[in-house]
Amino acid sequence: MVQKGQFLERATLVPVGSEVMEGTTHRGSRAPPLLVIPPRPDEGGGMDHVIAAELVWAAANAGFPTLRFNHRGVGASQGKRGRDLELLADAEAAMQMLLENAGANALAVASLHGGAQVALALQAKHPAVGGLCLVAPALVAPEVLSRVTCPLLVVQGEEDTRLPRAAVSAAIARTGGDLEVIDDAGPTFQRNLPQVGRAVAAWLRRLSGG
Repeated sequence: MVQKGQFLERATLVPVGSEVMEGTTHRGSRAPPLLVIPPRPDEGGGMDHVIAAELVWAAANAGFPTLRFNHRGVGASQGKRGRDLELLADAEAAMQMLLENAGANALAVASLHGGAQVALALQAKHPAVGGLCLVAPALVAPEVLSRVTCPLLVVQGEEDTRLPRAAVSAAIARTGGDLEVIDDAGPTFQRNLPQVGRAVAAWLRRLSGG
């Protein structure tokens, strides 16, 4: 039995075509639900990434439903590791499951590292993405951020130099989005990781209207 205040994700299977991906979900009563997209398979890591765990804990603790998943060919997910279109299809399947489970018509998406490529493609294709958060984004051109059409949050470590800070800041400003720089942290947030969770939870509360 789950006690009050405990955090317990439930294992779930996400169908995509004839295969299934592994995922974990957490219930919540607030909107929007949060989909967490892991790093790209060729970067290594998956839904068990420490940043993903921090995001779902912070979101669920604030009352928002969550879903995180492993792309096909990663962890216990079936199939072979894919590239851009296949990764987008994986995210679309996870998005659909989260919307159905939460009984929602819109959701927020948070990505890790190169998963920003997948998250940006998902947002460009689906109006149901009502908020986009890129945590330590990589493998994207900063100017692409200026084309995001929903509320945008980018979280970077102060010591993360993979994307030029000035260009990222200027692109975000053109969308009316927010940039959160975590002091004394690199791209893996080995320091001050809880600040990332707090920033994302606060962003979700803004999206929910309070």
